[in-house]
Amino acid sequence: MNVVADPYPSEKEPSQRDGRLGVGIISAGKVGAVLGAALRGAGHQVVGVHAVSEASRSRAESLLDGVPILEIPEILRRSELVLLAVPDDALADVVSGAAEAGHFQAGQLVIHTSGRYGTDVLAPAQQAGAITLAVHPAMTFTGLTMDLQRLNACAFAVTAPAPVLPIAQALVVEMGGEPVTVSESDRGIYHAALAHASNHLNTITGQASEMLRGIGVEAPDRVLGPLMQASLDNALASGEGVLTGPIARGDVGTVARHVQLLSDSELPADVRTAYVQMARATAQRALDRGLISSTQAAAILDVLTD
Repeated sequence: MNVVADPYPSEKEPSQRDGRLGVGIISAGKVGAVLGAALRGAGHQVVGVHAVSEASRSRAESLLDGVPILEIPEILRRSELVLLAVPDDALADVVSGAAEAGHFQAGQLVIHTSGRYGTDVLAPAQQAGAITLAVHPAMTFTGLTMDLQRLNACAFAVTAPAPVLPIAQALVVEMGGEPVTVSESDRGIYHAALAHASNHLNTITGQASEMLRGIGVEAPDRVLGPLMQASLDNALASGEGVLTGPIARGDVGTVARHVQLLSDSELPADVRTAYVQMARATAQRALDRGLISSTQAAAILDVLTD
């Protein structure tokens, strides 16, 4: 019998290469589809994806072309690494349900992408012998290919037992990110910090844009964009010591005028409430950091009435 040598002996399926894994994605939301594509780009083989809605199926076809859409039990059966990218409130039920049905495998890597949780939520999988990791990318996702480039500047919070922490860190590096270790007990504060920075920035931007449109500014983004970008860059680079504006100057009259105008305007009440509460917090932090005197702070706080 003639044996024909493999003309491409080094070209194996990704999951057959040293250190390459068969990856299952549950589910194809914006985060799951993008991270699945990043893992495939690092040489891992995505063996299946769970996608229910039309949007998630379309996203899977775009970012994970050729990957079969499967039910959760089949994905768990095929996968060496399971990426759980389900909503926070659904995560515990998905894990416990799969564990009760006996779908997790000993030695299987089970990773979730929730910012809220560490690995405790994966305890049912761990009890079944799986290796559990929590990996959260600190960025917003569009679910488009542009997100893959943005991962290169993204920090990932990683939480895992010490013996397997290097696995989580290595996977983050493979996806192009920077691993930042966050302890189990600190995940809640970590997630609150990100929500405060990202979600509330969106609210402030919307409110400021509404104020400008109300006085006839047709393109608020052109007015706010350079200012907000410079403020963010300065704050991240130098901290609150670079704070500018009427509070940092101790300009009580200007702050009082702002409050009066917002009270008299036809803007939604949440605009004035947000301004007053943020101004109070800013005044207190400016005082704590020596930017204004206690007399100035007291005068500013006095005019910032609810």
